Amino acid sequence: MAIFKQQATKKVPYSEIGTLVWLRRNLFSNLGNSVLTLLALYVIYLTLPPLANWMFFDATFAPVSNDQCGREGACWRYIIEKSNLFIYGFYPPEDYWRVQLVLVLAIVFIIIAKSLGRYAYKSRVIIGLIVFYPLIAFFLLYGGLVLEVVETHKWGGLMLTIIIAVVGIVVSFPIGVLLALGRQSKMQIVRTLSVVYIEFIRGIPLITILFMASVVLPLFFSEGADIDKLLRALIGITLFQSAYIAEIIRGGLQSVPKGQYEAADAMGFNFLQKNRLVILPQALKVSIPNIVGSFIALFKDTTLVLIIGLFDILSMVHLTTSDEKWLGRSTEGYVFVMIVMWVILYSMSHYSKKLEVKYNTDYK
Repeated sequence: MAIFKQQATKKVPYSEIGTLVWLRRNLFSNLGNSVLTLLALYVIYLTLPPLANWMFFDATFAPVSNDQCGREGACWRYIIEKSNLFIYGFYPPEDYWRVQLVLVLAIVFIIIAKSLGRYAYKSRVIIGLIVFYPLIAFFLLYGGLVLEVVETHKWGGLMLTIIIAVVGIVVSFPIGVLLALGRQSKMQIVRTLSVVYIEFIRGIPLITILFMASVVLPLFFSEGADIDKLLRALIGITLFQSAYIAEIIRGGLQSVPKGQYEAADAMGFNFLQKNRLVILPQALKVSIPNIVGSFIALFKDTTLVLIIGLFDILSMVHLTTSDEKWLGRSTEGYVFVMIVMWVILYSMSHYSKKLEVKYNTDYK
């Protein structure tokens, strides 16, 4: 009879853990890495103190004029005074509560979905929110009935950037999934149309698509028809993004082993059941990094809407520094926009990493 003795788990040797070990393995593992690390530290030493002085210690936050701000440090008073333009654009100040209410409802929606966990997609409440929230949000932002109408040309700043990015992401994703499945289809006509669309759109820069949506698209409508400028931009961005999402998901579909398709067929699943229950979950899981990377690129590309006359948060820098009261303060504006964009995009990247860990079943 075999006798098993329980032994205490040995502790990791101190020489294998700790900050010094991490530094040696990652930053000073060889001569080349050591030189690069020292050069990076030297560059940080040269740039960080002056940057900190300009941004914080020599900066001006008090309510003073542009001339009183001085040139040694940043004049954050300009950002404080123009903050509403950076956030809301030309939206009427008395209606800011409508934008804030849309944000609060979105947060409540996310909290409800998180509380339901894995059962969220089956909940009628969530399905109802997915259907009705966009309608409620549009009603609050645009107006009508008891609310004063705020035309979309008054939308701007961070609000407009987020609207364009969110609509582009949410609408382009299902279209991209359908295009990816169409490209894998056994039906020749469906596969050909999907391939032609994807390759055609991917061969055109987004700036060209936006220009065509703004200038060329109205030519196909009857004379006097006025198509909302924001709607044109959303259509162009959605068409552009869906082609890239389709290619990303197609790569994920190709990574699914052939045995998974055969197993789904053996269980008698139809086309929708096979893709919804077996194929797409695996394809989307491995595609998460690339999908989120594409969404991040889309968020940054929203700055291109300036060419069709829409003023996002980046466009507001040029607009606000045209005010003679704040001439020459564009540096502060661009730094502010950079920080805002970095916080949003880093949050997206961090959430993507959490999703990768959550759905990584390879080693569980």
